Amino acid sequence: MIDYTKHPEYDNHELVKSFYDSESGLKGILAIHSTKLGPAVGGTRYYFYKSEEEALDDVLRLSRGMTYKCIMADVKYGGGKCALIAPSTDNTKSDKYIEAYGNFLKEFSTKFFTGEDVGMSQDDIERLAKITPNIIGSLAKAGDPSPFAALSTYYSIRGALTFKYNDPSLKDKVIYIKGLGKVGMELARLAYKEGAVLIVSDINEERVAQAIKSFPNISVISSELPYLEKIDIFSPCALGKDITEEVSNKIMADIICGSANNQLSSPKEGITLFERGIIYVPDYISNGGGLINVVAELNEGGYNESDVLNKCKNIEGKVINILNESKESNTAPSQVADLIAKRVLNE
Repeated sequence: MIDYTKHPEYDNHELVKSFYDSESGLKGILAIHSTKLGPAVGGTRYYFYKSEEEALDDVLRLSRGMTYKCIMADVKYGGGKCALIAPSTDNTKSDKYIEAYGNFLKEFSTKFFTGEDVGMSQDDIERLAKITPNIIGSLAKAGDPSPFAALSTYYSIRGALTFKYNDPSLKDKVIYIKGLGKVGMELARLAYKEGAVLIVSDINEERVAQAIKSFPNISVISSELPYLEKIDIFSPCALGKDITEEVSNKIMADIICGSANNQLSSPKEGITLFERGIIYVPDYISNGGGLINVVAELNEGGYNESDVLNKCKNIEGKVINILNESKESNTAPSQVADLIAKRVLNE
């Protein structure tokens, strides 16, 4: 195992644990960033990582981001994440594999609650829920968090539009959505319904075909290069690190606001965007709706969808507040949000 304490993304994590089961092929890393505010919550990601180092980098960044997301979403939990290192790009998981992972999670049944993320299907979650009690997002309770992550991203875009134009409407605004998974597709539906001009991309041709069928008159582009024509909104909804140094210096957008986790390759990209006058909404604020939805099932009174929807809508105002603070302090929104989260943790 790599010495995680020397990794640049290590942030005094409370627990980092690698695990392996030779019989099932289960292999992964669990990272719990903080439980100061409550038990850790965070999805399980099943991904074909090129190396254990890449998986460690991902799980450390994502778990810290979950802590910050909890703070910004006003839920009393901490951040955690589990990265399962897939043996191939095939997302099929045997019963033996699921059973081994469920038994591993039992060790953390009161300290870490997990649910669906990249590479994990709703069926995987239902199977795990039969093995261990610390699974959130099953159909019998909160269900799929994707629509709520899309909803909070939508409200975050409205907040950024209000700050920029003093008008929250997406009507006639040009929005490029990169990634048409469940969240990206739902965000596309919300934006299209309001009259936005849609540009989309995805490496999956079936998803692109579905989008063309669902949203007539949209434009489809390659997702390989930064978008160089002037647009109103860029919405990264695929995997992380879409905002590279090249993208931050070249993209022609007024607003960047998407649902993907860890959109910035490093903190300096957030500063570059700010210096170029591009509004960047920190991802752990914009995609907080999925978290709000799944942790609601842990409330004493049980799951309440009306409360979840209200909390998602409240994110619009939080975005406006952070952007105003960014303007007043002449500090990038990504830095402002990080400082707020760190201040809460220190207090």
